[in-house]
Amino acid sequence: MNCAALLVDALGRVREAVHGAVAGLEPDELAERLDAKANSVAWLVWHLTRIQDDHVADVAGTEQLWTAQGWHDRFGLPFPVAATGYGHTTRDVAAVRVDSARLLTGYYDAVHEHTLSYVSGLSGSSLDRIVDESWTPPVTLGVRLVSVVSDSLQHAGQAAFIRGVLRRR
Repeated sequence: MNCAALLVDALGRVREAVHGAVAGLEPDELAERLDAKANSVAWLVWHLTRIQDDHVADVAGTEQLWTAQGWHDRFGLPFPVAATGYGHTTRDVAAVRVDSARLLTGYYDAVHEHTLSYVSGLSGSSLDRIVDESWTPPVTLGVRLVSVVSDSLQHAGQAAFIRGVLRRR
């Protein structure tokens, strides 16, 4: 298996987890928080998608789909256009409300397809390219992409846990 196929497989697992976490949830369930400081399913899926969109657009040299495809307007969230959820307060988390699971998965699927298009053309040597020199050691493309997969799976797992608690109530 080459590196592109490995990344495509990993990203496919993220997609399955995201869809499984939100499938069939109503808007109130998507926004529900297990306590006053907890994240919601909606916030977790929006955040993991924003981070993937941000990070992949950066390394691919493209505009984020959040703005390029009008997702920012469709979501209508009260945040600056560049917001990804990083550093959000509990009040910010509570502000992430969506009309449907379809909005979340629509944005996620668009970002997923863009990501697959990008990673499908990568070779092993391209993963060594430095993409962020603000860290010590500098971050390579491979490290950045593994970070996206890892963080996305963690957040999708958190969303699935919340879904399970909500559905057992």
